[in-house]
Amino acid sequence: MEELTLEKFEEASELVKDVTTETKLIYSEYFSAQTGNKVFFKPENMQYTGAYKVRGAYYKIHTLTEEEKSRGLITASAGNHAQGVAYAAKLAGVKATVVMPTTTPLMKVNRTKSYGADVVLEGDVFDEACDHAYKLADEFGYTFVHPFDDLDVATGQGTIAMEIIKELPTVDYILVPIGGGGLCTGVSTLAKLLNPKIKVIGVEPAGANCMHVSLKEGKVVGLPQVNTIADGTAVKRPGEKLFPYIQENVDGIITIEDSELIVAFLDMVENHKMIVENSGLLTVAALKHLNVQKKKIVSILSGGNMDVITMSSIVQHGLIERDRVFTVSVLLPDKPGELARVSALLAKEQGNIIKLEHNQFISINRNAAVELRITMEAFGTDHKNQIVSALTSAGYRPKLVKFKGTYSEM
Repeated sequence: MEELTLEKFEEASELVKDVTTETKLIYSEYFSAQTGNKVFFKPENMQYTGAYKVRGAYYKIHTLTEEEKSRGLITASAGNHAQGVAYAAKLAGVKATVVMPTTTPLMKVNRTKSYGADVVLEGDVFDEACDHAYKLADEFGYTFVHPFDDLDVATGQGTIAMEIIKELPTVDYILVPIGGGGLCTGVSTLAKLLNPKIKVIGVEPAGANCMHVSLKEGKVVGLPQVNTIADGTAVKRPGEKLFPYIQENVDGIITIEDSELIVAFLDMVENHKMIVENSGLLTVAALKHLNVQKKKIVSILSGGNMDVITMSSIVQHGLIERDRVFTVSVLLPDKPGELARVSALLAKEQGNIIKLEHNQFISINRNAAVELRITMEAFGTDHKNQIVSALTSAGYRPKLVKFKGTYSEM
């Protein structure tokens, strides 16, 4: 474990300045008030390639021999490492091929191509794409650049810790997203070298918690499958080379459910006006899981490469989670004026109607009842309850309807 040295981290920190944007810490009044701590964000979503991955890719290429570069590079990635390698290779004048899962968001695929890399789509998850990349490397003699299980790559990623500690020397906790473990290895190792008192917490999606399981088992363990909206951290098996560093330097793992990422996305958009992808939101969602007070905490926002279709879906689900959009079913007598009466009641309560569905065939006795389903906007849970209470007082016996998907699917 002598390979990740302070000297290498210092070298990498100087080199990556050529390709990185300065991402100064952002203090969050909102999350500080929510948690009772002083919360800062390290906004790596603001990098030119939209993520921190360019750090490791650039430093790795710097360590390669001219012969290794001449053979061309190949890597596998769910998106952010792909862009990092493609951009770094372009600057170095090296040919790059990137294998990406077929499920990779279109924006990440197109951005990778825009940097000049050849893109091959293979497999449903990263691990399958990685297996294919190894085969192509053997077939064509490419130099393989692993997205995380590489100590040079991890060294480049660890430069984030150097910047955090220089800007906030008294930081108590650093929260780091974990997929395969490259970012967490680099950040935790350098943080402990600079100040062993700093606590480094890894954060994984619950549906892809390979590092959490591996640490419990005391050895690297692969998951049979992964299922998470945090596509950048959807990894079945953590890095073998990195695992000893994680064991040594990481102070704990927090796992996050996908539903928490949806709420975190809305929080970041509304309170910080920032787009952060789901993997980057892991450390935001983890803030409420830290049982500490009056500490200085830095959450690393690892990336911001999210396509607009995903954003639209997350916003809709987030509004539903927060009771800012809901659907209620009421039964009405089938006679003129009843719909207007309900509409007037909702207007008085400031409920903003999105959609109405009037079903005359809920009962064989139409004179007794027809069903009206109303999807509307509210200010939150208290306002929703106020509207439901008003409908109840008016004798409508409202029933809340569970959403099947977005609020266009009930």
